[in-house]
Amino acid sequence: MMQQDIINYHNVLSTNDKVICDLLYDEINQNLSEAEHKLWHAHPVWFIDGNPIVGYHKLKKGVRLLFWSGQTFEEPNLKNEGKFKAAEIYFNDTSEINSGDLKRWLKKAEEIQWDYKNIVKRKGFLVRLR
Repeated sequence: MMQQDIINYHNVLSTNDKVICDLLYDEINQNLSEAEHKLWHAHPVWFIDGNPIVGYHKLKKGVRLLFWSGQTFEEPNLKNEGKFKAAEIYFNDTSEINSGDLKRWLKKAEEIQWDYKNIVKRKGFLVRLR
């Protein structure tokens, strides 16, 4: 069952963006059933052992799906984001979401993880967990 704060996040989106986010939410939950999820920094994020692995957020460019360790996935459709290991893709319509790609990325998100949970303790240095 979707948490109330995530329901509230979805409910303020345009109809099209809400449909995209509902689809992403369902796919992520089905494929990462052991992951904890919550609203974090104002958008839905999934965690394994307290480490952020995937989340989505409505931005001007579209709905951004972000994988914290995504640069290590070696997936051409995911674009590098920031100075660490994150990678992203934007969606403006559900037809742009390839279910096979999404499932593969989510599997890699479980298997390939960098330790973002302790990045502050390590003064910005990332260590690979898996």
